[in-house]
Amino acid sequence: MQLDARRRWFALVVLCLGVLMIVLDSTIVNVALPSIRQDLAFDDASLVWVVNAYLLTFGGFLLLGGRLGGLFGHRRLFLAGIVLFTLASLWCGLSTSQGMLIAARAVQGLGGAVVTAVALSLIMMLFQEPAERAKAMGVYGFVCAGGGSVGVLLGGLLTRALNWHWIFLVNIPIGALV
Repeated sequence: MQLDARRRWFALVVLCLGVLMIVLDSTIVNVALPSIRQDLAFDDASLVWVVNAYLLTFGGFLLLGGRLGGLFGHRRLFLAGIVLFTLASLWCGLSTSQGMLIAARAVQGLGGAVVTAVALSLIMMLFQEPAERAKAMGVYGFVCAGGGSVGVLLGGLLTRALNWHWIFLVNIPIGALV
């Protein structure tokens, strides 16, 4: 995949925005769990499924997402994963029942797995020279690490200022931008 330098770095920005959305979502939910429990009448045993549904599908489909990217095209799968994750975020944000939220979180995990798997592949294909690849991976790593921290802060702000639904709805404009 040969692109001029400007287009490669722009592509990295798009990839990092997509991955940022995934990383944010993995930490932002933890802060809102008490509000979700109260609003949807979760008990402690069932509340863990808000997190586990996401983690199980994310972990379970990570390898498959990478393989599908190889079969159908990494760019195509990245965009499909972003669309799926964004629509699932909307579904989460509009959830009015426990089952609806848990199902939506499972779909989010699938979309997140696809995005994460193919984003790394795309970075490896876009940046072939070792020095540029190292810089690109440094940017990617910074986004992943920083996204986790920002997710905790943003989760607290959104939950306190608005309500827990907004921790999911914040993904809609990011997904549309990507």
